[in-house]
Formats: sequence, C-alpha cells, structure tokens
Amino acid sequence: MHVHGIDANYYTVQDTDTLTKFYAAFLGEPATHMPGRISEWTFADGTSFGLYGTDGASAGTSGSVMFAVDDVARAVEECKALGVHFHEDGEVTDTPACRMAFGEDPEGNQFILHKRKAG
Repeated sequence: MHVHGIDANYYTVQDTDTLTKFYAAFLGEPATHMPGRISEWTFADGTSFGLYGTDGASAGTSGSVMFAVDDVARAVEECKALGVHFHEDGEVTDTPACRMAFGEDPEGNQFILHKRKAG
C-alpha cells in the first residue's frame, strides 16, 4: 500500500445543516449536500473538506483542518465579520514555514487559516 495524499478531511458533527451554513459563509456553497447528513466542499487542488452528521452526540472535537488562504490577516477579518471565534483574538502566528490563525466553528471544531511561505 502506498498512501499518496489526503482526499478529504471531515468533521463528524451533530448539526450538519447549521454548520453547513456556517462554512458556506466563507467557503461558498458545498459541491455535495445531503440535508441533515453530509456537506462537502472541493477545492481547486482536488482536496475536499466535509461535514458528516452523526446520529446522537458527536465524538467530540479533535484535530483540525488547515484552509489555504492568500492573506491570513485579511481572511481573519472577513471571518470575524461573520462571527467566527478565533483563539488569541485572531492573532496571526508567523513561523519560518507559514502564517496561520486558529479559529473554531459553532460546535468547537478547530480550523486554521493557513498560508505557506515560499520555500
């Protein structure tokens, strides 16, 4: 077996429809949507992010997804205008490899707005 990439990153969630509205506000409309069950966004590079509705309580929050953006600070401001909660009030972390800011959705699933540096 040879794993050569990640096709999709999904969150298991309790309220698929509410979170679909939340993510659609900054990702656009999902490419696939089955009300109450699944929503999936596919990006230009072929990767996907999705929500999968569970029956009953979700397993809890864990992990995160990095959404590639052109300008992290601008993306933080646009998301804040939509009511997104950010850790450290959206402060952008600058590392030798990237710039990033840490946010979370209404169920507490973490996501990162991320920009790789040319290397």
